Amino acid sequence: MPVFSFQRRKRPVRRTIPIPDATDVRRLEIRARKLMENRALGAYDSVFRGHGVEFAEVRAYQPGDPFQAIDWKVTARMGRPFVKRFVEERELSVLIAVDVSGSLETGTRGNTKRQLALEVAALLGLAATRNNDRVGLLLFSDRLERWIRPRRGRGRLRQLLHVLVTQVPAGRGTDLGLAFRTLVRALNTRSLVFVISDFRDADFHRELAVAGKKHDVVGIQLDDLSERKPPPAGIVEVVDPETGRTGLIDLASAGVREEIERTAAEREARLAEMFMRAGCDRVVLRTDQSFAADLASFFAKRARARLH
Repeated sequence: MPVFSFQRRKRPVRRTIPIPDATDVRRLEIRARKLMENRALGAYDSVFRGHGVEFAEVRAYQPGDPFQAIDWKVTARMGRPFVKRFVEERELSVLIAVDVSGSLETGTRGNTKRQLALEVAALLGLAATRNNDRVGLLLFSDRLERWIRPRRGRGRLRQLLHVLVTQVPAGRGTDLGLAFRTLVRALNTRSLVFVISDFRDADFHRELAVAGKKHDVVGIQLDDLSERKPPPAGIVEVVDPETGRTGLIDLASAGVREEIERTAAEREARLAEMFMRAGCDRVVLRTDQSFAADLASFFAKRARARLH
C-alpha cells in the first residue's frame, strides 16, 4: 500500500527541504546534550559493548569465583588456587544508518519523522562519541546517499551532525535491502548498527537476516499517528511523498479509516516477526510524543535481557 501523507491541499505538492545552516547543526547538538543530561541513554555503556574479551590478570581464588576460571598451571605451581580474570573489550564500532526517503517528511502536530530521525541520530552519535566509540554514518533512500566509515576523532560528532542536517537526498523512494547489503559489505568487523527508518519497503527480510548474523542490528522504527489512526477529517487530498502521486480519500467514512488501521496493524505485525526471525532488536518511536522515555525503556529492557 502506498505511503500517504494526510494533509489538506489546494495545489500539487512539491517536495521542499529547508536549506539548513550552522545554527541548525548547533541546535541539534544542544538538543542531544540536553537529552543526555536527562539520562535518556544512561544505559548505553552497559547495554552496548565491544564484542570479545581480553586477558587482564591472574589473581588468587576468591569465594564465588567460577571454577572454570581456575588457572591450573599457576595453581599447581603456587600450591593454592588462582584464577584468570578477563575484561570485556570496550572498543566498539557504531554505524548510524538513517533513512532519508520521502516518506520521512510525513508528520503531525508540527513534528515530522525526518526531524525525529535527526534527533535520535544526534543522541546516539553523542552517546557513542562520549564512550570513545568509533562512529560512522550511512544515509540512504532508494540509493546510497552518503557513506562515512566509523572512526574516532575530535569534532567527530559535529562532522556527522553537519552531514545529517545538510545532505539533500537525491532519491525519494526506500530501498532497505540496499542499505543492509551496503553495511554488510562495508563493515569489516562486527559492529553495532542503528537503522533509523519507518521501514516502509516491500521486502527486505533476507538482507536483514544476513546483517543480523554479522552485526548487532537495532531497528529504530519511526511512526506517525496519522498513518495508523487517521482522524475523521472528511474528504482530503493525500499525497504519496515517495512518488508524488496524489488522490482524494474520504476519512469521514468509518470503513475507510478501519481499512487504514487494519493495514497498519498487519504491517506492524510483519515487521515485528521479521525482526524477531532475524534476531534483531526493534523499538518504535512516535512523532506525536517525546521519544526519550520510549528509548530509555528499550535500553533498560535490553539491559535486563543482557543480565539473563
